[in-house]
Amino acid sequence: MTRLEEIQSLEEALHRPEVRTSRKALQTLLAEEFVEFGASGRVYDRQTTIEALLGESDIDRGELQTTNYALQPISSDAVLLTYEAERLYPDGSKRHVLRSSIWKHDGRKWQMLFHQGTIKA
Repeated sequence: MTRLEEIQSLEEALHRPEVRTSRKALQTLLAEEFVEFGASGRVYDRQTTIEALLGESDIDRGELQTTNYALQPISSDAVLLTYEAERLYPDGSKRHVLRSSIWKHDGRKWQMLFHQGTIKA
C-alpha cells in the first residue's frame, strides 16, 4: 500500500457512518490538537467536531463522492492530503467542496491534525 493509499483510506474512514457514529473511532483518528476550518467558515476543535459528527442524522450525511486525491509530504512525520468532494443530498441538491487535511504520524499511527473544507466556486 502506498502512503497515498494509506492516508486516503484513513480519510475515507471518516466519511463512513460506522466511524462517524463511533466516539472511539473518532478519538483514534482525530489528534488531541485537531482543528477544522469548516466550509461554513466556522472553526471547530476536536471535541466539537466529535460531538457534531455523533449528532448527525442520515439526512445530514447525504451521499459523498470524492476525487482527485493528492498527497504532499510537509515534514518527516506529516503529510497534506487534498481532494474534491461532492455531497448529494436526498432532496437532489449538491455541494462541491475542496478539502485538505494534515495527517501526522505519532510514532505508532496516523492521526488527522487539521482539516479544511472550502466551497468550490
